[in-house]
Amino acid sequence: MNYYLFLDESGDHGLVKVDPHFPVFVLCGVITSEESHVQTSNQMNDLKRRFWGDRKVIFHSRDIRKCEKEFQILFDQEIKKQFYEAVNHLIVSSKYTIIASAINKENHIKQYGKLASDVYEIALSFIIERSVFFLDDQTERDKHLQVIIEKRGKREDLRLHEHFQRLCTRGTGYVTPERIKEYQLEIEFRAKRDDVNGLQLADLIAYPIARYV
Repeated sequence: MNYYLFLDESGDHGLVKVDPHFPVFVLCGVITSEESHVQTSNQMNDLKRRFWGDRKVIFHSRDIRKCEKEFQILFDQEIKKQFYEAVNHLIVSSKYTIIASAINKENHIKQYGKLASDVYEIALSFIIERSVFFLDDQTERDKHLQVIIEKRGKREDLRLHEHFQRLCTRGTGYVTPERIKEYQLEIEFRAKRDDVNGLQLADLIAYPIARYV
């Protein structure tokens, strides 16, 4: 059985300058089986065709909130109402599990200093750890997890890939490397323009979690 873990963030992972109005970094993981992902992706494509007549629209939480780019149609309040109802139905009815990590950067700096470990790497470690716990509870005998992350830049992606390899080699405080290797974890970086619906779902979910925190 193949599983996917789609990851997207909300908030800035930097510690040098912290926005006092939004001092939170959230890494949101959406873990789903391959079968469920296909169903959700098809539903999302149908939703895109319904409002734009084309599936080549990329759902981006900020653009939706600001009614920018393709989402200028949401200035029409009736269309906006229908769109939000459709998106909410998609999020509620799809089969997936959310594994999210939220870090209050102001508290993090007070405890560890501005030179503390990268909050993205800390959050990724937590989510990989919990993903292993999730897979432990699934009944299939042979399970494989594909981790899919949106590209941020060559330097950032390389650093994150190195951190991921360290996790697979050393494990975490709660998960041994042998347990991680059992699920054949692989990591893949995809650009926003690749139009990966699983990443768009993670993007839609990340911001509300950050606001809640």
